[in-house]
Parts: sequence; C-alpha cells; structure tokens
Amino acid sequence: MVIMLRKIRLVIAAFFFVAVTLLFLDFTGMAHKWLAWTASIQFLPALLAVNVLVLLFLVALTLLLGRVYCSVICPLGVMQDIIAWFGGMGKKRRMRYSYSPERRWLRRSVLVAFVIMFLGGLGSWASIVAPYSSYGRIASNLFAPVYRLGNNVLASAAERLDSYAFYETDVWMKSMPTFVVAVVSLVVLFVLAWRGGRTYCNTICPVGTILGFLSRYSYFKIHIDETKCNKCGLCSKKCKASCIDGKHHLIDYSRCVMCMNCIDNCKHGAIHLVARKKDADDNYATKHTDNHATAKSAGVDETRRAFVTSSTVLAATAVVEAQTKKVDGGLAVIEEKVAPKRSTRILPPGAFSMRHFSHHCTTCQLCVSACPNGVLRPSSDLRHFMLPEMSYERGYCRLECTRCADVCPTNAIKPITREEKSSTRIGHAVWIKKNCLPVAKGVSCGNCARHCPSGAIQMVPIDANDEESIKIPVVNTERCIGCGACENLCPSRPFSAIYVEGHERQSTF
Repeated sequence: MVIMLRKIRLVIAAFFFVAVTLLFLDFTGMAHKWLAWTASIQFLPALLAVNVLVLLFLVALTLLLGRVYCSVICPLGVMQDIIAWFGGMGKKRRMRYSYSPERRWLRRSVLVAFVIMFLGGLGSWASIVAPYSSYGRIASNLFAPVYRLGNNVLASAAERLDSYAFYETDVWMKSMPTFVVAVVSLVVLFVLAWRGGRTYCNTICPVGTILGFLSRYSYFKIHIDETKCNKCGLCSKKCKASCIDGKHHLIDYSRCVMCMNCIDNCKHGAIHLVARKKDADDNYATKHTDNHATAKSAGVDETRRAFVTSSTVLAATAVVEAQTKKVDGGLAVIEEKVAPKRSTRILPPGAFSMRHFSHHCTTCQLCVSACPNGVLRPSSDLRHFMLPEMSYERGYCRLECTRCADVCPTNAIKPITREEKSSTRIGHAVWIKKNCLPVAKGVSCGNCARHCPSGAIQMVPIDANDEESIKIPVVNTERCIGCGACENLCPSRPFSAIYVEGHERQSTF
C-alpha cells in the first residue's frame, strides 16, 4: 500500500512540475487555458492573492500528511529531487546521505529576515529565496529561451517543407540582472541538491520553515518500530532530507517531506506510515536539537518554537538588454531603439496602482514570459528589482491582448476585459520636439497619429498662422491610454520623438 502511495506521489509530482514549467515555456496561450490553476495553488501566490480556500487546503493537507506540498506541488522542490536523483546515480553515491541536526537558528533567521524585508518594502529582494518565484525566474530566463530556440529550429525546418505547423518567435534577453539572479539560483540549488538533497528546503526556504512547523502536528507520520529496527542506518542513508537518525530511532518531522524513500528501502519492515495517537505523542514528536548528543538523552519541547507568518508582496523589475536587428526593405539596418528615462514606471493594465502591484507581485516572471508583444520585462532598478514593467522598444500593448492579467496567479494584475483595457489609462504620451522628424528634418510624418488606437494624437500645423506648414503631433492626455503604439512606431532613432510616462495610479474614462 505504501509503495503504491509513493508511486502516486511521484506521478502527481511529475504532473505539477511539467504543468508549472509549461506555463513559463508556452507562448501560444494553450497551457494557461488548462493549467493556470497549478500556479494559483502554490503557497506564496495563494497567500498574496488572499486565496483562502487554497490556503486552507494546503494547511489541511500539511496537518494530515505532513510536508507533501514540498515534494509534490512545489516545482522547486521537485526539481531538487530530480537533481538529487541524478546525483545519486552510481554505486558509490547511492548511500550518500546521513542524519544531520536541524539548523534551527538558520531557518528562523531566514524566515524572520524574509518577513522583515517584505514589511520594510524590500519584497523584491526577499523573493530571491521564495521557492515559486525562484523557479519561475529559472524557467523564464533559462528554460524558456532554449525551448523557443528549439521551436525556431522546427519552424525553419517546417518552412522548407511548406508546412506552417510551427512559427518562429523572438528570443532575447529581457534583463541581464534578472538573468544573473536566475543563473546563481540554479547553480546554488544544483550544488545543494546534488550534494545534500533537500538542503535548500530545510535550511533556507521560508515556505518550508512555515510548513515544517505545521508538519510536526500532522495526523499521519513516518514511524520507526524499535522492535524490528536493527539500526543498520539504511533509512538515514536514503533520506534526502537528512531528517532520520536511524541509530537512535529519531525523525525530525519538520524536515520530512513524506517522500517515503525510507519505507521503500527498509529491509526489515521497521518503518511505517501510521496515524498519530494521543497516548504516543512522544514517539512521534520531533526529538532533535542543534546538539545531537542532547537529542539522544531527552526530547525537546517543540511547542516553544515560534511560528511566524506574514502577508507580503514581492516586487521585481527588468530592463531591455538586447534586441534583434531589423532591416528596411532588406537593405539598410535600422538602428535599434533605446528606452527613454521615464519618471514613472509603466505597469500593465489591471495593475491598478504601484502600491497594489508591489504588494501582490511574486516576481515569478510568468507575465513576462506570457507577453506576446515583447512589452513586459523585469526592472533593473534596485528599488523595484525584478518587478515587471512595460517598455515599448520591441512592441506595444495591443488592446485585444489581456494575457498578463489572464496568467497572473496573485491578482497583482487583476483580470481585465478587452473593453475595460481600451478605457484604462496606464500612462500618457509626451512629445519630444527635438527628436521629431518634421522639426528635425523638415519632412512630413504623422505616424504616431495614424496608429493611435484612442485618437489621442492630432497633427496640427507648426505655424498656427500657416495651414500649409509642417504638421506636428499634439497629445490629448485625457484620451491617451499609454499603450505605446506611438512610441514603438515612431521612425525616429535611437530615441523616439514621443514616449509614454507611466501613472502611479491607473484610471478609466
């Protein structure tokens, strides 16, 4: 029965890992249509979205079965298991784990620092250690480009066969600082998982610390039958959480992720999954301290451990780092556009306000990955580090697109209809006279006015007394919604003659 449960756990874990990963890789929108709920069920997004039903489900699941969330639902936890599995290949490495006392001071310190940074307005920096956010950055910055390059290879091959089953997509670096954070996170996770299995989950991860407190009181627990155990230590050598002291029959339930490897590998049938009994609490309670010798002589009153929870927001940002070259008629290379220095960042429609966005965003980069117009990217500003923002060098925010709001699991970008989007003002256009072609070159243009979807730009004579004089754009800021069509399609290079300034608080008309 237990072996069957372990197989079911592996199947469900594989499903969640593939499903969440597809959300960051898919650029067609199909994955989000069917699998968006797998992101919403993650602990931190549910907390920031104040999704009470999901939070109650996760708490009840932990109180029933322990930290199965970490080994089944969390994509970062499953990724560590995959790395650990590869790291354990080979006869010499199959028995590489051993029991280690809990680093309680480190777990508490990281959790307290995590909470303080959020409450102090540094949520974007705190999100660096958040599990779902970390995996999102790794998937969107490292896995997604490889996936899209593979798609482009298939698209090129299909084109030669006169097939349009695939189509090419742009592959570009949206933010160098965020890319570096993703690389460093992956390297750290890889080293820790390869060498020690669940080291990250049980020493650094704040979600693991919170759920670890609850798992001490779970109804079903792993139990060692001392009458059958011969203290061979095989369970300790197979435990990737390093939470089993087989020689002294001790299990640290705050670190156990219910992978059931110990049950599967015990050759004497001494380890079982049992229901907790009131008259046997001492047999199932965690008996460990930072000093292993103390753990052998007496149990520790674990109810004194502090449990810290918080509702916080992760903020992140990004900057344009690279663009592909475009050509005019296949002949002259067009100079790349450079992002203007905006006084106020531009947030996607539905973000509502700077405050709301910064208090609900997990910086997972899911909206950045899903944006089909190349408008969203993480900020490099240290004040809003990794928080998504909009810039229009590669495209503009099309009125018919609501992809970012559709995929956001925390309501940092609230769901919005196409009709609501067409009347939501996220910014306003600003004209730069010296960059405008009619003024600088004395030629007619009007590209901004022709492509403005809200009719906020009108062309008027530069000389009010001469109707035949060159015409320049005039912006009606009350009608401008800040979509960026004017900025993106302006022919001036490298800086557009018209650009968008964001609004601290979005409004409608």
